[in-house]
Formats: sequence, structure tokens, C-alpha cells
Amino acid sequence: MRIRKSVAGAATGGVLAALIGLAVAWGFGFAPGTAGRQGFLIQPAFAFDGSATPATAELTPQEGLRAPDAESSEKTKEFTALQYAADQGHAAAQWKLGRMYADGNGVAQDNLRAFDYFSQIANSHADEPPGTAQAPIVANAFVALGRYYLTGIPNSTVKPDSARAQQMFAYAASYFGNADAQYELGRLYLNGTPSDVHEAARWFLKAATQGQCRAQVALGDILFRGVQVPRQAARGLMWLTLGRDCAGNDGAWVKPLYDNAFRRANDDERAMALVYLKEWINGRHD
Repeated sequence: MRIRKSVAGAATGGVLAALIGLAVAWGFGFAPGTAGRQGFLIQPAFAFDGSATPATAELTPQEGLRAPDAESSEKTKEFTALQYAADQGHAAAQWKLGRMYADGNGVAQDNLRAFDYFSQIANSHADEPPGTAQAPIVANAFVALGRYYLTGIPNSTVKPDSARAQQMFAYAASYFGNADAQYELGRLYLNGTPSDVHEAARWFLKAATQGQCRAQVALGDILFRGVQVPRQAARGLMWLTLGRDCAGNDGAWVKPLYDNAFRRANDDERAMALVYLKEWINGRHD
């Protein structure tokens, strides 16, 4: 994993490794959910009062750790270790802290701090080569930023900006091939003014072939209904089936779409959908 030159060196590297080890021991796994390239620098995050929010601000027990117990002191030290690693440019630590603040997991929820950590990753690691262990972290940071730009952050300088969101998604979708970014980009094309269903379907297909559940459903619905594209009922039913199975126990949202398509399909379309499904299972993802 790359770090800033200012902290390179055997001695410093050993300290960082020990600190990250403490963070991992406390349960801060570094697996992602995944100098900045020109044009992708992200604006700094600001606190609700308009002042800059330091990424390494110390947390009090009240605003930081939940339900203090006998281990609170040790956990505070380990949390500080994670902050220190993030401060030295470790994308994995920055990502973990960003998700913690975004989800309110172990700390008070603070979307501005989350935005700031994701911005640090995007600004410093945009040129991370695809395929490296760190690349998914960087790609997911761009996706997280894109979603913030879609909605904005209340009472902050981060306002809804669909054009900026599209830039974030397009970069992660194209450069890193991130499936979530491809799905989000497809949604923007589908719901844009004017709508571009062909472009939306193209990005949904890229994400669907990587197993992105919502992209599979979106693509299946477009193809089955023939929404501004030639209707392919059997192919659409296949994607809807895959999306339903992919969603599993969380698939209540897809059931009405799948049930409606299955009910409307004729016997030939259902039979052909089964053929396509078998081909998919056998590895023929065309």
C-alpha cells in the first residue's frame, strides 16, 4: 500500500504497521465495501458552523465511542491509531473512518467527516492502478462522493450537484470498472432530462454482468418492457430472475417487477428465458 513520501521509511513504516494492527485487533477491518487526477479534486468538508472539520479531530466519549465500558480507554487509543494511519495517507484507514462516520458505527454520525475522508482518498489516490488491492477502496470512495453529490449534505456547503455526481460515477465506472458506479451512472442516464435509455442499458449491462443485483433488475425491466429499446422479453425475464435471486432475503423490492413480467410472458418466452439462464450459469455471459 502506498503512503505519502513524508512518512516513508523503515522506522515510520514499522510504527504505522503496529498502529494499524491495533486498529484491526479492535475490529476495524480494512476490506472496502473498495496525487489526484486533474479535474477530480474534491472540495473540503465544512462543519455545520462553516468552519473546516479536521479529519483527525479528537473525539470525546460523548460524541465518539458509544456505550463506554471498562475497555473504553484502550478503544480510544486504538481509534486514535486508526486516525493516525488515516492522517498519513492510508486509504484503507481513511475509508474505514469514512464509513464509520457515514453509518454512525461506533461514532456519532457525521456526513461531513465522512465526505472529508472519502475526498482525501479521491484526491490522493485517483491514479491507483486498477487491479491492485487498494483500487476497490478508491473506486468506492468515488461512488460514495457521487451519492453525496446526488443528495447534498444538509446545512453544509455540499449541495446537490448531479453533474458532479455523474463525474464521480463515470470515473469509477470507466477507470476502475466499479459495478456500483456503473449502476449509478445508468440510473442517471435513465432518469435524466432528456432520458438516454440506450446509454443507461449499456451501463446496466456492464454492472449486471458483474453481479450487481439492482443493475440486473433495471436491465431486465428495460428489456422485458421494451422501454425505448427493442423488446427482448426472454432476455429481460432472465435478468429479472437473476436479480431476484441475487437480492435474496432483501428482494421484496424486486418481487413485483419479477411477478408481473413472469405473468405477462408467454410460454415460449419463459422457455427461452430458462435457456438463457442455463447459459449464464454455464459461463456464457453474452
